[in-house]
Amino acid sequence: MIETWVEAVSTYARDVDNLILLIGVLVGFWFILCEAVFFGFIIKFRHRPGQKAQYVTGEEKSQKRWISIPHLLVLVCDVFIIVGAVQVWYTIKQNLPEAEQTVRVVGQQWAWTFVHPGKDGKLDTADDIALVDELHVQANTTYHYLLESRDVLHNFSVPVFRLKQDAVPGRTITGWFNAQKTGQWDVQCAEICGIGHGIMGARIFVESPDEHAAFIASHSQAAPVAVATASGR
Repeated sequence: MIETWVEAVSTYARDVDNLILLIGVLVGFWFILCEAVFFGFIIKFRHRPGQKAQYVTGEEKSQKRWISIPHLLVLVCDVFIIVGAVQVWYTIKQNLPEAEQTVRVVGQQWAWTFVHPGKDGKLDTADDIALVDELHVQANTTYHYLLESRDVLHNFSVPVFRLKQDAVPGRTITGWFNAQKTGQWDVQCAEICGIGHGIMGARIFVESPDEHAAFIASHSQAAPVAVATASGR
């Protein structure tokens, strides 16, 4: 496991971090090795008085091995990266665990609307709770999100979850997360979506069971909030 500047809050956040670490270590190793060989040859075969330059064709086996052997070793490293990437992709994008709760996430210029299930625990019923730029979820609970866009391409990004998913107009995209720590964190739009893109921020509140129950109770009697208008909130 590695420590990061941005907290790792979701169940799969560390998987993403470790994949990035693997890529960084392998690429960094080959970069340093190549630069060392490159500058080593420059120094070793630099111009010296009275020594003629050699014409190297690169056709001899002793010369080809400087390319072929590292090439094969790089391909072996690629296999490790591909295997790790497929595992992370499958975990996050394809192997959706069974949902304990479902929320709807709607992006539009330039706000997020989050629709939470009410006391009945079901989405798209009369007691749904719709809030602009506030998403409230319970810790240690598997959520499915139904991601939509009302106008242009947006991107639903929660950095502490290592979650980043495009919201495509005309489509409902299902994803998941499970937050492991209570607190408040940023939600971003990570896709340029117009002049107000920079202000399209929101907050996710990860709450304990008691805190989340209090949130549901306090909003159950309130009138639902309409989806933000195209001009802003």
